[in-house]
Amino acid sequence: MEQLRQEYMEIKVLIDAAEATSTRKIKEEEKRVNTKFDNIYQILLKKKSEIQALKEEVELALTKGDEFEFLEKGIKLQGVSTKPVYVPKVELNQELIKSVSQGTSDLKDELKRYIRQAQDKKPEEPTGSGNPGEHGPASTPKPTHFAKKFPKEEKRPKKPSPASASATKMPTFGAPEELLELKQSSLESVGKATTAQLNAAALKAKVLETFLAKSRPELLEYAVKFSLDYNTAHNKVALSENYSVASVADSPLNYQPHPKRFVYCSQVLGLHCYKKGIHYWEVELQKSHFCGVGVCYGSMPRQGPESRLGRNSASWCVEWFNTKISAWHNNVEKTLPSTKATRVGVLLNCDHGFVLFFAVADRVHLMYKFKVDFTEALYPAFWVFSAGAMLSICSYK
Repeated sequence: MEQLRQEYMEIKVLIDAAEATSTRKIKEEEKRVNTKFDNIYQILLKKKSEIQALKEEVELALTKGDEFEFLEKGIKLQGVSTKPVYVPKVELNQELIKSVSQGTSDLKDELKRYIRQAQDKKPEEPTGSGNPGEHGPASTPKPTHFAKKFPKEEKRPKKPSPASASATKMPTFGAPEELLELKQSSLESVGKATTAQLNAAALKAKVLETFLAKSRPELLEYAVKFSLDYNTAHNKVALSENYSVASVADSPLNYQPHPKRFVYCSQVLGLHCYKKGIHYWEVELQKSHFCGVGVCYGSMPRQGPESRLGRNSASWCVEWFNTKISAWHNNVEKTLPSTKATRVGVLLNCDHGFVLFFAVADRVHLMYKFKVDFTEALYPAFWVFSAGAMLSICSYK
């Protein structure tokens, strides 16, 4: 079982690596096109400013009371020409996208085909005379491909004694030698399981250590972009700027009832959830008093005091309560050192079971880490309480 687990773990790592490579190619193509569009946008902005300045001069000339001054200004304006802006054609590399998509689809189909073939093969069962104590030639399994590696031993027919025949038909495990063998076998199984657990724990610790040493540019390689989920927002949480900013509303917003909506705490979740992979996002805090940033399961309560971030077993967060900063999980508080940073980075590693909170300034500084074997998909989660408190999901252009 341990060998199988290791094999499948390697398969998963290979698939994750293939996914990361494909995603990187698409992101690079997206970045290339976005950069071109940004350049075009800047050119158009500059042209717009020129036309706006010319428009203002025309309107100013129309206000002149002196006819000669108006005509003089009009002649000057006639000499000003506005050339059309050349906008180059910008297109995605459809061949690249098609190639990446087709490669992923082919890999999926190949895996399905192989798994289906493996399931269709019925294992050959040994046949016998029906007596479990007798093992004649008919019960000998057919040689497999492993038999080619080892020479077949010649079997000499032996005449079983009455004692051995009875022992074969009715096996007992009362003899000291057999008890010793069973005990040794059990100890070996426990030892293997313990070794596997130690190896898995060592791997997780190594991965965690690696991420703690990463710089901000390295963390941004795992950056994700998401919007806030309108259906989860409490009636006192106002969403703005294309659902990327959460703030405290002056009066209740009378949102439509929804089973996912928070009705007790002024909280909101991200629209997307993450069950596997590594994901990073940053949040800008404006007036960082009485607000919180964290992650939670979709099954987190929506009503009552236990629905507050960190006050249940389904959420983990870092919270600003006036001037105090704390980490919360399962209603247990851990007070943290204060920081002047107004930006928080969250690194969620679903595969190796940890979530890290960083204070982001010129460099990133670890605020707190939670090590958890996550059992559900996780959502970005936010709490805003005091007037003026505002959280913004950062973009990474």
